[in-house]
Amino acid sequence: MISESIYDYSALHASFAKLSKPAKRALLRNGITKPKDLSVWSRQALADLHGIGPSAMPILESALENSGYAFVSSTEESRK
Repeated sequence: MISESIYDYSALHASFAKLSKPAKRALLRNGITKPKDLSVWSRQALADLHGIGPSAMPILESALENSGYAFVSSTEESRK
């Protein structure tokens, strides 16, 4: 089991504060620390991450919207 102490939750943007710890860990494991980092992900790809559950998505969507960003469409992501 991985120790909680290896996760630096303080690196996460304040808009992610209400996320569960599993969701925060999923973001940190994937290099997502601020809303702009989410803007290169599609909703589906983010939802597929272990730890990102249905209650996390509205928080993440709000963080994106409030920062002026949006998820990429699945079509755009598949072209990469």
